Amino acid sequence: MQRVEKELARLIKEIDYDEVTRLYGMLSGGKRLRAKLILKIAPEHEKAPLLAAIVELIHGASLLHDDVIDEAQTRRGVASVNATEDSKTAVMLGDILYSKAFTELVGFDKDVAKAIASSVTALSKGEMMDVKMAEAFNHDESKYLDMLYLKTATLIEAAAQASALLVSKDADKYAVYGRNLGLSFQIIDDILDITADSATLGKPAMNDFVEGKCTLPYIYLYEVLNDTDKQRLVNAHAKSLDKDEVLWIKEKMAQHKSVEKSFVLAQKLSNEAMNAVKDDTALIEILQTMIKRSY
Repeated sequence: MQRVEKELARLIKEIDYDEVTRLYGMLSGGKRLRAKLILKIAPEHEKAPLLAAIVELIHGASLLHDDVIDEAQTRRGVASVNATEDSKTAVMLGDILYSKAFTELVGFDKDVAKAIASSVTALSKGEMMDVKMAEAFNHDESKYLDMLYLKTATLIEAAAQASALLVSKDADKYAVYGRNLGLSFQIIDDILDITADSATLGKPAMNDFVEGKCTLPYIYLYEVLNDTDKQRLVNAHAKSLDKDEVLWIKEKMAQHKSVEKSFVLAQKLSNEAMNAVKDDTALIEILQTMIKRSY
């Protein structure tokens, strides 16, 4: 990962603007999941660290824009750029990171570049879908999973596919791995938003629902509630929750095992990913570590 961080520092320096360097330094590095994936799949390729840095710039840009859209005050436990500066600055920084990433991406083989570039279109579409879906209570599981794939999984899928193309591995198998890793990773995050405490999350617990997001546990809960309780859940959507409402939702989820059902799907997707790359122990370890983040 030191090679990736070195490439990131070089790319930011090449932008040649002290304000960008300052602002980028405020961003928390995060898990670097996509970069680690690229290095695991193409560890010896000389351009793998640069590809990983490009994908991390794209991911960072998408998070900057995401925070503006959500009016998020924190990111990874620290104040977001739109909170410490302003939304205009966060959007412009995101645009600069996107632009620099694409400037570097054109130096790669056409198929590698297309895999990454196409995923950026998809994740932008997924972000728009997420915003539209938050306007009303969504209880359609397939609609939610489609959005989740576009917004979260597609860039992970592209990172796996592109790095496999770099080293002439079976790109289709690695794409399946990346797609399912991305989906299961986000489903676990959905679970943690409900089960983990605020200190662990770096944001208020059950924040997704307050922001208007109906994640899988809420969708599964809605499916089994009676009409009166369904209406109560819908009425609580996209509003600040008092202690009574939080307790009621958690009690109903415990009663109907909504969280457990969500975890079953995450585990199923994870198993499919493992089967796609069953001989690659390093990638299987990533999946196993991810699944253990749950509850």
